[in-house]
Amino acid sequence: MKEFARYFPVRCADDMLDTSSVLYAGLVQSDDRVLFHFDDTAWNLARTRNQVSAIQKRLRECGIRTGDRVGSMLPNGPEQVALFYALVLMGVVWVPINVKLKGSALQYLVQKSRPDLIVIHAQYEDVWKSLEGEIPHRCRVEAILGDASGHGWQSPGESIEWVRRAHHDDLCLVYTSGTSGPPKAVPVTQRMMRVASEAAIRVAELRAGDRPFLWEPLCHIGGAQMLLVPFLVDVQIHMVSRFSSRSFWRQVSEASATHLHYLGGVLDILLNAPYEAPPDNCLRMAWGAGLRTSAWAKIRERFGWDIRECYGLTEAASFSTVNVMNKPGSIGRALPWVTVQLLDDREEPVRPGETGEIVLSSPVAGVLMAGYLEDSEATARALRGGRLHTGDLARQDADGDLYFVGRIGDRIRVRGENVSAWEIERVFEAHPHVLAAAAVGVESAIGEQEVLLFVQFGETSPRQFDELAAWGKDRLASFQLPRYYKAVERFERTPSERIRKQSLPRTLTDARDAMASKAVARQEPG
Repeated sequence: MKEFARYFPVRCADDMLDTSSVLYAGLVQSDDRVLFHFDDTAWNLARTRNQVSAIQKRLRECGIRTGDRVGSMLPNGPEQVALFYALVLMGVVWVPINVKLKGSALQYLVQKSRPDLIVIHAQYEDVWKSLEGEIPHRCRVEAILGDASGHGWQSPGESIEWVRRAHHDDLCLVYTSGTSGPPKAVPVTQRMMRVASEAAIRVAELRAGDRPFLWEPLCHIGGAQMLLVPFLVDVQIHMVSRFSSRSFWRQVSEASATHLHYLGGVLDILLNAPYEAPPDNCLRMAWGAGLRTSAWAKIRERFGWDIRECYGLTEAASFSTVNVMNKPGSIGRALPWVTVQLLDDREEPVRPGETGEIVLSSPVAGVLMAGYLEDSEATARALRGGRLHTGDLARQDADGDLYFVGRIGDRIRVRGENVSAWEIERVFEAHPHVLAAAAVGVESAIGEQEVLLFVQFGETSPRQFDELAAWGKDRLASFQLPRYYKAVERFERTPSERIRKQSLPRTLTDARDAMASKAVARQEPG
């Protein structure tokens, strides 16, 4: 198979192959190269082509055409991968849906993205039935797996359909959690996905013959960007349905995996798990974001891996910086196609050692998003003067290496997920005994954060945190559920009646721990 340029050129290359062109050129090759593995099954080019053509045939039977939107609520697996390929080649916009979503969060996503068709695993049919009558925009829902009839998804077509797309055409809608508002959809273009895939190759230093281990849900840019990688460099992706510390070392050993992408507390979990790495462990590189400074030396000493800590966001085609100098805690320096500035409130550069907002720009057309889906206000806040204001804070040392400091916005990072405080709050404020709620992030023992929910109850309402926890469990994804609860008599508010979250104490004194075995107040040591 012909190999394309390994790294994205640092120029505005209008003749550069877009994602769909790279995918088509690679997929129609006549060799029998293996692209990825799932469980014990290898998916070579021929098998993948057949699955892609079958899905495209069924999509056409459903009336799907170029420019339409198709949502998918599928677990990691070959069907999700083949659906992605099929949609990209047809020029259909993919709307990946986190399989953990339910209730109002799921309803909101569908209302905003308005897919023409949603393809689901049969195990999620009850979730969708619960939304009947709650979604004004009606779209067809079809099961692709687990349904006895099969709905024709396994019958190959005569050939693969390919529609050439421009670099600025939308490829998918990826939802990124809001700060003080609802989650926002980032229209990821053909160019952005290509850049994201090239960035993964660069930061992980992938070479022909490598075997990356993929556990991250494909609804995130960090998972989706890996699906183009086997067409840019001759690697085999080893995919599992989800991360499991119990199964991890067995899966890695059986796959002879060489690279691990991490988020948040994944490396903390591996350090604390009672499972030891086997002597035939082939992993040599861990790359990603969210590694605690104190864990760097432990990871290198115990597992012997090189570490590549990165910084990035969906709005800027995934990774923007990478640490190749092995400085614990640093997110490194900008990738070649990105310019990073640290600016103060007057949008002036800060001096080394001072904290400033991370502001990104690029000499390459299409690296940054054009704007959020149908959210002009949020777009105007983020994109100013051709630059992306990330809302994240960092400082720079004398060598020019960057260190992430925190977030300006109201986001909470839980186990690799960006959690919208607004989503959590509106669920609990719908409880009949709750007048107002405010969700904040507090430090977690295993990387990143846990959710602390402040609750203002009605004057005569019982303060029953067990009841609140059960309420949330039925309406929120597991990563959105508060770990801690704390009652307040009233909230301090701004003139516009918004809760002043900066005045809320991030201590756990008198907070109820939902994971505690008994309903007792947690007291901090004196």
